[in-house]
Amino acid sequence: MRKLVFLLLLPIQLLAQGVPNSVVFWDALTTHYGKSYEGEIVAGGKEGDGFTGEKLVMHVRSCEENTIRIPFFVGDDKSRTWVFTMDKDNLIQLKHDHRHKDGSEYKITQYGGMSSNVGLANLQVFPADKLTADLIPAAATNVWWVTIDKTSFTYSLRRIGSERYFSVKFDTTKEIETPSAPWGSEN
Repeated sequence: MRKLVFLLLLPIQLLAQGVPNSVVFWDALTTHYGKSYEGEIVAGGKEGDGFTGEKLVMHVRSCEENTIRIPFFVGDDKSRTWVFTMDKDNLIQLKHDHRHKDGSEYKITQYGGMSSNVGLANLQVFPADKLTADLIPAAATNVWWVTIDKTSFTYSLRRIGSERYFSVKFDTTKEIETPSAPWGSEN
C-alpha cells in the first residue's frame, strides 16, 4: 500500500518541484538507454505497407544531454531512426532520420515536428513543422505522438483530414537482444 501511495503522489511531487512534464517524459525515456524491444502494429497496418508482417524493433541507442536516438528497424530495413532533441525551454522535437545502407541520407529525411508545449509526463505531441510541409506537402497536417509508461512505448501518426493513422506499440517489459547498428552509424 505504501508503494502505491508513493507512485500516486510522485507526479504531484514532481509538479510541486516545478519539473516540466517534458522533462519527466525525457527522463522516463532515458531509463531505457541501451535496451531494445519488439513491437507490433496496433492501428493502421495493411497488407503491402512495408511494415505488416515484419519484425518491428526499437533500440534506445543513444542518450546524450539533449539528444536521444532510437533506431526503428522494420525487418532487415535499418534505415529509420527517431531523433528526439530537447531545447532550452524544455520543448521536445521529433525528427525522422532516414539513411541508405551506405549511410547517406534519403532525399526525404529529417521531417517531424516540435512539441508546442511541455505536454504530459507520459505523452508528447509533435505537429508537422515547415520543413515537413516543404518536403512532403501531403504531410503538412501530420501529427505524431509518443507515449511511454511502465509497460510500453507507443509511436503514433495521424494525418489530419485523411484516413491516415498508424501506431506501433513496444512492450518495454520484455527486453530483446540488441540488434546491430542502424544504417549510417559507425558501430
